[in-house]
Amino acid sequence: MNPLIILILFLTACSGTIWNHPYPRDDSGKNILYNAFAERPKHLDPVQSYSSNEILFTAQIYQPPLQYHYLKRPYALIPQTVDKMPVVQYFDVNGELLPAETDVSSIAYSVYEISIKPGIYYQPHPAFARDDQEAFLYHDLTRKDLREIFKLTDFSQTGMRELLAEDYIYQIKRLAHPRLHSPILGLMADYIVGLREYAETLRKEADAASKDAYFDLRKFRLEGVEWVDAYTYRIKIKGKYPQFIYWLAMPFFSPIPWEADRFYAQSGFAEKNITLDWYPIGTGPYMLTENDPNRIMVLERNPCFQGELYPSEGMPDDIENGLLEDAGKPLPFIDKIIFSREKEGIPRWNKFLQGYYDASGIGSDSFDQAVQLTGQGEATVTEVMQSQGIRLETAVAPSTYYIGFNMLDPVVGGRTKQEKQSARKLRQAISIVVDYEEYVSIFANGRGIPAQGPIPPGITGYREGEEGVNPIVYKWQDGRAHRRSINEAKALLAEAGYPNGIDAKTGAPLVLYFDVTARSADDKSILDWMRKQFRKINIQLVVRSTDYNRFQDKIRKGNAQIFEWGWNADYPDPENFLFLLYGPQGKAGNNSGNNAANYDNAEYNSLFEQMEKMEDSPEREQIIDRMVGMLRQDAPWLWGYHPKDYALYHAWYGNVKPNKLSYNNIKYLRIDPALREQKRREWNEPVIWPIGAGVTVLVLSLVPGVIAYRRRERKVELKRSAA
Repeated sequence: MNPLIILILFLTACSGTIWNHPYPRDDSGKNILYNAFAERPKHLDPVQSYSSNEILFTAQIYQPPLQYHYLKRPYALIPQTVDKMPVVQYFDVNGELLPAETDVSSIAYSVYEISIKPGIYYQPHPAFARDDQEAFLYHDLTRKDLREIFKLTDFSQTGMRELLAEDYIYQIKRLAHPRLHSPILGLMADYIVGLREYAETLRKEADAASKDAYFDLRKFRLEGVEWVDAYTYRIKIKGKYPQFIYWLAMPFFSPIPWEADRFYAQSGFAEKNITLDWYPIGTGPYMLTENDPNRIMVLERNPCFQGELYPSEGMPDDIENGLLEDAGKPLPFIDKIIFSREKEGIPRWNKFLQGYYDASGIGSDSFDQAVQLTGQGEATVTEVMQSQGIRLETAVAPSTYYIGFNMLDPVVGGRTKQEKQSARKLRQAISIVVDYEEYVSIFANGRGIPAQGPIPPGITGYREGEEGVNPIVYKWQDGRAHRRSINEAKALLAEAGYPNGIDAKTGAPLVLYFDVTARSADDKSILDWMRKQFRKINIQLVVRSTDYNRFQDKIRKGNAQIFEWGWNADYPDPENFLFLLYGPQGKAGNNSGNNAANYDNAEYNSLFEQMEKMEDSPEREQIIDRMVGMLRQDAPWLWGYHPKDYALYHAWYGNVKPNKLSYNNIKYLRIDPALREQKRREWNEPVIWPIGAGVTVLVLSLVPGVIAYRRRERKVELKRSAA
């Protein structure tokens, strides 16, 4: 056969193959969710993990007692491993049971009784493996035993065990472990009876023991946690702290079996990265089967998980949106999740468009390609995205990004009464001129709403419309909020003692300092924009950029003047935002709290202490309104904005409803692998005819030369024959 014809047939046969497929061919058409992550998780041990890039994994593996309803809004807590919501009882100083409606001042302790469901099992794990005599196979290994062990799967045997109440108790004790440094120990020690003393006991034991010694926490009693029976335990809280119920939905309060702690504590394991931080162990729907955080992380269905069903009720529009079609069906729906590390946004975006990632956020570079605004100002996908069946889901995050003033600073905070009055007017003037409507439009592609105070939408205390406007910064006119004028800001600045930005006492220009973490070249425009805002009233803003550790050190020491910060809600209660400005939570000095502005208003503090112990009620909301009013007047923050999350999903990705407080949502999702495979082939089929055409032209262009060459060779042969 002519070689040219063979080449063309070969190229044509290959046209049905996807040449750029990034995954193994054997996985095609399988029930796998493909996702990406940018930052490698540092901690997967629930006692330490507290970052959003970590909870993406831990929430699928660990099961605290409670969880948030996937569909209901406002956010509602429901049982996860418990058979009913925890029962709380109140006691006085003499241990006498008090009525539920008792005055808060009479309550010495609150006791939460938590009963878990029987029949819940941990994932298979070598920590549970036993021999025929019921002795643990891998709890007393020598370094010789570890010669051929490099990862968890190198252990040939695994075992399983039922979840027990003692596992939740063991994890609470781990909060105080001196070698683990839990980020919530300080806060929980203020509430859980005896936890601070327990931490001190463990610290002394650790000082006396060898570095690698295993701490069997079962040997040390914690007063504030009581074992009742195999499936029931109690937690004793100081006074009344209604928000504690929300902590029972966070990974910090997930169960950890003592066997796992004992297993991972063995000498030689840490140097091989065989630790709980690397190989979590849980009762959740998924287990981590591959951990290569510089490349890939894989979750697979936990074969022991059973008994949880998809919600049977939700919000009125959930039926219309198809979110209740799976009502009552067993979870999870997806067998495997592959997370690939993508450090750069453009490759991730391109793979999403090719169908190799099932969902995607939207970076600034791709925003105009993906999203357009309707005449009513609503965001929707562009026609190109729509033609691919891609849909957009949006949700305002229960978060706030703000710029804080250090109230310990003599210029922006003030020390004497007169200085404080001057500094307050200065802060109010700056609050007016820093235009967050413009910031959100330019730098966030409109993905956010300017904040009127510390509380974001969806949280009790947030107000809509005129009722929710910050009167220091805005006026309500024509049915909407209008930012106050530059002239009003200049008048406040003059009242503060800085007419036209000049210190009336010294005649020197007013210079303020903005401390930020080290920025990339891409962020230069944001900092230039911020300087421009201050120049509106003739204030010079000097940016002081430093690395994160140095920045943190300046905040802890109270040396920063103006700084940028943010907060994501831990739970849907206004206390979780209002405590960020509670005086005793000041970050500078010995407190090391979360009040980075070091704001300290005695009246606000008193109202906070009253509000945090109250159940939701109209009276509590009135107190919250008063507190927010004080904060607006004092302006310890530029209130910034509440981000609005945009995410894109392919047509084969189902059961999606943004839930910004619940992270264990993968179990509810559904994938249509057949549709995905079809679309991948359509979108990635190689266009081969130009190659074939090019080869054909090349071959044809060579034909005359080949013919001439063969003629010449034939003549040479004839001459030789004649000779």
